[in-house]
Amino acid sequence: MGAAMRILEGIDPAALPLASLVEAGEPVVLRGIASNWPLVEAGQRSTLDALAYLGGVDAGVPIQYSFGGPDIDGRPFYAADFSRLNFEVRRASLSEVLDGIASTLHEPRPPTYYVASLPVERALLPAFAQANQAGLAGQGIDALASIWIGNRVTASCHFDTPDNLACCAVGRREFTLFPPEQIDNLYPGPLDPTPGGQVVSVVDFERPDFDRYPRFREALASARSAVLEPGDAIFIPSMWWHHVRSLAPFNVLVNYWWRSSPAFLGSPLPALHHAMWALRDLPAREKKAWEALFQYYVFGPGERAGQHLPDDARGDLAPFDEQRARRMRAMLLGRLNR
Repeated sequence: MGAAMRILEGIDPAALPLASLVEAGEPVVLRGIASNWPLVEAGQRSTLDALAYLGGVDAGVPIQYSFGGPDIDGRPFYAADFSRLNFEVRRASLSEVLDGIASTLHEPRPPTYYVASLPVERALLPAFAQANQAGLAGQGIDALASIWIGNRVTASCHFDTPDNLACCAVGRREFTLFPPEQIDNLYPGPLDPTPGGQVVSVVDFERPDFDRYPRFREALASARSAVLEPGDAIFIPSMWWHHVRSLAPFNVLVNYWWRSSPAFLGSPLPALHHAMWALRDLPAREKKAWEALFQYYVFGPGERAGQHLPDDARGDLAPFDEQRARRMRAMLLGRLNR
């Protein structure tokens, strides 16, 4: 599904060209950069070895996971009327989840077990992160490491705001990516509830209904796809939509999220929700005026607004620093709490 993705091979894991990848803003497959991870090596020996390796580094804390019956076919999603989700959220130790997966490995249509976006530092012993890591800290990148564990699970097409390096550790995964401007052709679902905390496309990629979702054909024309083998990784730029299908009876992925912007800048998603609340339902002529205002203050060149003013008179029109960001946050909280 989709055109082949750019592939880089023979990359030294200690010299990942992450800065240039972020600047280019295009998805790239990085073959074999995690091939020497102990988890990858265990999975290459056998599925049972991979299960045993993860069980051996389980920190023993209760974790959250998604569970669905065989009828959902490995696709945590919505019920037919979109009023509720088609799975339930449970809590157990990681070892208990692994035992559940192991008990259904040979079932042709198993129930769905899916541990999604679990912070590595909370769920696994420190030795795991030290032995299985992509070396981002060595490049000055403070990334959140998360682990994804399950059987044949499909993560419906969605986007994330940070940049993302996703390392396929056990099993195989098919990634299908779309640039951000394809949002209208991907038919996003409800903002709440969502299967995984982020809005998803409601199109069933395995059985697309082009009568109901005709613009999806246009999205497919700009899709990029790749299958990751154990030890491969993929760089997913911020805001790119991605649909991820696990292909083996047992699959594990470790990903790293980070933002290139300073930590003191606010998250854009609350700004989107605020704009929907404050602007979306205004009369068309008012929205047009606000569109011009946002173009001037937000989406145009950052230095344009206020460039005719003396530096000490620009206030919030000047580039944000940590102190100015704190003042802005306090002002917004004060106004929202009135």
